Amino acid sequence: MSRTLLSSAVAAAALLASVQGASAQTEIQWWHAMGGKLGEAVNAMVDQFNKSQTEYKVNAVYKGSYPETLTAAVAAFRAKQGPDIVQVFEVGTATMMAAKGAVYPVHQLMADEKEPFDPKAFLGPVYGYYSTTDGKLLSMPFNSSTPVFYWNKEMFKKAGLDPETPPKTWKDVGEYAAKLVASGAKCGFTSEWQTWALLENYGAWHNLPFATQQNGFGGLNTELKFNDEPRIKLISMLSDWSKDKRFVYGGREGKPTALVTSGDCGMEIASSGTASQILASLKQENVGISMMPFSPEVKAEPQNSIIGGATLWVLQGRPKAEYKGVAKFLSFVSSPEVAAKWHQDTGYVPITIAAAKLTEDSGFYKKNPGRDVAVKQLMLNPPTENSKGLRLGNFVQIRDAEDEELESVWSGKKEPKAALDDAVKRGNELLRKFEAANK
Repeated sequence: MSRTLLSSAVAAAALLASVQGASAQTEIQWWHAMGGKLGEAVNAMVDQFNKSQTEYKVNAVYKGSYPETLTAAVAAFRAKQGPDIVQVFEVGTATMMAAKGAVYPVHQLMADEKEPFDPKAFLGPVYGYYSTTDGKLLSMPFNSSTPVFYWNKEMFKKAGLDPETPPKTWKDVGEYAAKLVASGAKCGFTSEWQTWALLENYGAWHNLPFATQQNGFGGLNTELKFNDEPRIKLISMLSDWSKDKRFVYGGREGKPTALVTSGDCGMEIASSGTASQILASLKQENVGISMMPFSPEVKAEPQNSIIGGATLWVLQGRPKAEYKGVAKFLSFVSSPEVAAKWHQDTGYVPITIAAAKLTEDSGFYKKNPGRDVAVKQLMLNPPTENSKGLRLGNFVQIRDAEDEELESVWSGKKEPKAALDDAVKRGNELLRKFEAANK
């Protein structure tokens, strides 16, 4: 055989082997809710896993917002067409736990597939939120976050404020916002995910109960308690600020951040996972990140914040061969190097102790001031029954009710006390429905 023919034969054989190898791969479907830059980070992570081995191929599919992704996964599971993995935000935890027969608990999956797994490797607040009362992990931590405080240093300078000194108390926020607006800013302060930041985390930060039964961790017969005097006072204050643009409501979920990235608003409480978006728009040297403000008249010092973001839930009913790959992918996602890179690229907290140490040892926090604030907030003090998180049924719908009632305050249609009272009443009705359906 001539050298040319031999080379062609070898090339053909290699191509055939490549095609056969690719066709032999077991495919794993992962539905997620990460769009934009976060979606790019997800795709990069999946590509890295797919290239690291030849047995499995993960297909990452963007399904829209968190609620849309959860709804799509539930419908697909019922039709026996569900994905292997679905990303579910923290307020869907109780719903997933109650979905009998739908969930393959992560601790069980890892044991069944004999995949090395150490529960103690995870940050305590992250692990605790997604575990059973006896400490068994139900879903794999992934993009855990907590609200932090962002400010625009350039806008601070223009307003005559020290660009390196953020407000520490809510009273300070009001004073800073007034100066920002006086200097020409269209907005002094705004907040992402208003229910999460202004009601849920405000409560944890000040050691106030959001609901009875340890905020839902203790049972289904839970009643909401966020219509208390401190939160009525906070919402009343923000309502007053909204009249002169010290506070501007920018919409639900992450929509208010557009006010910050456009340079219209000087301060925001937003997810630590929003860091990549804000830093890309305003440049690192113009952005400050600090802990959330607090109300010293409610609590002398802050308690700790609670997590948001999402975890990866594994669904039952998929072919057995796929679960080995799912277990290996979850090990990959939580490995120190991968988890550290995800944290550094996005702003979400490092989910493991090793990822946090790897990030610190690399000098990342020295080069990127404020990026360690989220972990500091979560670990500020040992969590209490009021600050370890929330586990409520029908929580997605409860947040919708809260959003509607808060919007009625910002539009001037309702007084803050009436709105929060109505939000609690509507929320309790949803809790009773969930309790009745899951007895």
